[in-house]
Amino acid sequence: MRHDIQDWIALNLIPGLGARTLYQMLQKWGNPGEIFRANRNALTSFKLKDDIVETILSRETFAQAETELKRLEELQATVIALADEEYPKLLKEICDPPLVLYAKGKLDLALLQPTIGVIGARRCSTYGQYAAEMLTNDLASRGITIVSGLARGIDTIAHRSAIKAKGQTLAVMGNGIDQVYPKENSLLAIELQEFGGILSELPLGAPPLPQNFPFRNRIIAGMCLGVLVVEAAERSGSLITARLAMEQNREVFAIPGNITSANSFGPNYLIKDGAKLVQHWQDVVEELPLGIKARLLDKAYVEKSVQAELFPQTPLSENEQKVYDLMKFDQTRHIDEIGFASKLMPSQLLATLLELEIKDKIKQLPGKNFVKLS
Repeated sequence: MRHDIQDWIALNLIPGLGARTLYQMLQKWGNPGEIFRANRNALTSFKLKDDIVETILSRETFAQAETELKRLEELQATVIALADEEYPKLLKEICDPPLVLYAKGKLDLALLQPTIGVIGARRCSTYGQYAAEMLTNDLASRGITIVSGLARGIDTIAHRSAIKAKGQTLAVMGNGIDQVYPKENSLLAIELQEFGGILSELPLGAPPLPQNFPFRNRIIAGMCLGVLVVEAAERSGSLITARLAMEQNREVFAIPGNITSANSFGPNYLIKDGAKLVQHWQDVVEELPLGIKARLLDKAYVEKSVQAELFPQTPLSENEQKVYDLMKFDQTRHIDEIGFASKLMPSQLLATLLELEIKDKIKQLPGKNFVKLS
């Protein structure tokens, strides 16, 4: 950490001092140390409240910052300041970048790779779960860092799928990094630290208050080349994140959904409003900056060629083709339903489904439900 990191933490700990004002003050004074050395008249020129001016002049947050540093050492965590080289470059471009980012994990590779946010409903459908898993896996395995918010539903699926693909993933939290919300993602948060890490602008011990999450969402949008919305209801945090991404001149991607589903309102609305409709990972990559797109598509072409040479595709048998034709990409079918429609004997059906899974044509989901893959 930089030698003056205590100054940065102390400034970030001042209650009521927003990120946008902090950024403006840094543009005037250059670093937190100079802000703490400023006189009363200079500080009041920023129209700061009297109690904020007094806190800066008294330097009363320095003791708390010293405690934070000791606690960070115990947690094997760090703080990335806005002026640091490691600070996400895209995040520096927004009008109110966080002054500091508390971080834990192995972030080096994750922050060097191109980043895409994957967000969506906490209560997602089977279709949303499958779509998020498929696209996140494809993107992460090709060298894109997946950024999400560690929430239930789509966020959790996105992080887990990136880890399963041996890719990089970052979780931006709406609370201090010394705690996990929701609690059931505690083990996932530990795994994340091996495949990227966890980030927050909030000090240690900060609880997951509702007002924290819109600020968290601006970080997800700000540090990514674009955000992919999988499922989102009419009034959801995912739509806030998408709006922030548009305001920050980032790409917005959306997976279309069933018009009768409440969770499809968000992505369908975004598509009508100009978001890129996404069916495959290539739809995301096509909108990325030219150099990144060329590198990722070239890598994918080489991988596909090698895969085809090593594992040539064999034609589907008559029974496999019959079952495959009964499957859908956007809707699961239960094994009993497939058996009735295909008129295959149970032993034939089980063998056929297994062969199709081996050939990566279908995937089995919980409850003996199946969905088409390719």
